[in-house]
Amino acid sequence: MRRRDVISKAGTLLGSAALGAWSTGAQAQTAGVGDERIVLGQSAPFTGAATQLGLQFHLGAQLYLEALNAKGGVHGRRVEIKQLDDGYEPERCAANTRQFISEDVFALFGYIGTPTSLVALPLATEARIPFFAPFTGAEALRDPFNRYAIHVRASYFDETAAIVRQITSVGIKKIAVFYQNDAYGKAGLEGVSRALKTLDLQPTALGTVERNSSDVDQALKSIMAQKPEAIVQIGAYKACATFIRLARRQGFAGNFYNVSFVGTQALADELGAEARGVVVSQVMPFPYSPVTRLSGEYLAALKDKRGVAPNYSGMEGFVAAKVLTEALQRAGRALTREAFINAIQSMKNVNLGGFPVDFAPNKHTGSKFVELTLLTEDGRIRR
Repeated sequence: MRRRDVISKAGTLLGSAALGAWSTGAQAQTAGVGDERIVLGQSAPFTGAATQLGLQFHLGAQLYLEALNAKGGVHGRRVEIKQLDDGYEPERCAANTRQFISEDVFALFGYIGTPTSLVALPLATEARIPFFAPFTGAEALRDPFNRYAIHVRASYFDETAAIVRQITSVGIKKIAVFYQNDAYGKAGLEGVSRALKTLDLQPTALGTVERNSSDVDQALKSIMAQKPEAIVQIGAYKACATFIRLARRQGFAGNFYNVSFVGTQALADELGAEARGVVVSQVMPFPYSPVTRLSGEYLAALKDKRGVAPNYSGMEGFVAAKVLTEALQRAGRALTREAFINAIQSMKNVNLGGFPVDFAPNKHTGSKFVELTLLTEDGRIRR
């Protein structure tokens, strides 16, 4: 059975009668919620090739929650996150998720990546635990609709559509795709292909890399042989940086386009002066200056944190924690998982300070915001 089919099958468990029966149980009313704290579980890569994604997202969320807890938390309860490392590997993520479920965490929060989230969501659905703000834009986690899946960010289809519009607006038609050979990479490839199809185009060349690997030689050979004018990358920062460096050495002078999951700051750090001509789509407010009130809040919270620099992954964790807090406030002191989800669904056109989110009973993707940024050779990110 395919992963998407598993998720679809899990979604059929969500009849209203079953939900009502579950929500009346004592276990559902108290799971992960004590008199003084609310406990979340986060499985993420805290080691391995995608370490910076998990680390920075977690730091951003903690930044918001530390300030919240210092003021008394939500309705007198602190909000805490338990961490488990999955190394960006689905099998480890599934084991972590089962552990969290057995420990009765209130919600699963900030999972990093498509392949890991795809194995975790059916487990969360079966246990009727909110799966909140995963760091992925994959459509398979959004369609079919799942009451327990709650997305704060825009989708990869939104990002790749913006990328293709930008590339083709200047007359470029020969577009190659370098993608990670797993559910994440294939989701991005599907988005690029869909956007190109509306223009009667298709990818000029394809090349793949395995997850947690930087072995890009075959992909480089396949793509460069077709002489593309632009290359879209759907991968993590180390593999994408390796591909960029090698392609430049072979004379490729066009632009590279990445989706947000690449890890913008991590990619810029990996490339150094070779970052020129690299574009990254973003689904969060600009984190490097107070261009929005939300950006200003994030930077103010960072001011006294030595060794922690602003970045998009951290901003996403910060935003996720803020949306979570708003829903917890709305759910009230008599907190249950179902009350929390109902509170999310009540958040219609809520402006978080320059970043609006809009949820509804049958709409669990809160944002469609996308903008493109450009990396520079001096290590900066420009809007």
